[in-house]
Amino acid sequence: MEIIIARDYEEMSKISADIIASQIRKKHDSVLGLATGDTPLGTYKELLRLHREEGLDFSKIKSFNLDEYHGLAPLHPNSYNFFMQEHLFKHINTIPANEFVPQGNTEDPEEFCAWYERKIQEAGGIDLQVLGIGRDGHIAFNEPGSSLASRTRVKALVRKTIEDNARFFSSIDEVPRFAITMGVGTILDARRILLVANGQKKAEVCAQFIEGPVTSQITASALQLHSHVTVVLDEEAASKLQRKDYYNWVRDNKQLVHKKIGR
Repeated sequence: MEIIIARDYEEMSKISADIIASQIRKKHDSVLGLATGDTPLGTYKELLRLHREEGLDFSKIKSFNLDEYHGLAPLHPNSYNFFMQEHLFKHINTIPANEFVPQGNTEDPEEFCAWYERKIQEAGGIDLQVLGIGRDGHIAFNEPGSSLASRTRVKALVRKTIEDNARFFSSIDEVPRFAITMGVGTILDARRILLVANGQKKAEVCAQFIEGPVTSQITASALQLHSHVTVVLDEEAASKLQRKDYYNWVRDNKQLVHKKIGR
């Protein structure tokens, strides 16, 4: 697991966007796994700049979003489909048929989840999966206690997640209690994973998932089992890490490290 500590949210967003852009330039038809929420907004804003000013081409990529609130229609202003359209898709040259977001108002959630898994496989699997992290350590909507082998399914949300997301709704009573989400096992199938986190409120959980034991109570800790994970944090989110000096040394001497191992 590579840990990159940025000075602030702006630098964190630029580093993350550069990682995604590098993947697209290396493989023009990359399959991306995308996330929603406050944290990736800066990353998406930087991707828009790269598209507008440097011609970053999204025309051949496919994307699969992590999750969606169960019960919300795609055009609902609080749906994650609406979020992605507003903050990314309508500003770049992706093809709508290649933009996959779970359908929150599907009549048969179980069948839809199986279909979503099949579509990911038919696309060749996810090349780069972007993640955020919840305050209780969840990735996507894989709440504490989720199986580390889980696949796309309907998941009940815990009280903390409902409270955290209430700010996006008129009242906490309007927050859906269930979501369709990729499973931890689905996420771990990605060839590369990028997790971004910022702010003091994420410091404790970042220390736990990076430096603590692997446990289903903090589903992000399962990323320790993956061979190619990059975590980009701002200084506040990294403030409780015990091995910051080591992570910074690796960052500052990356060329030397790669030279020593023959890359």
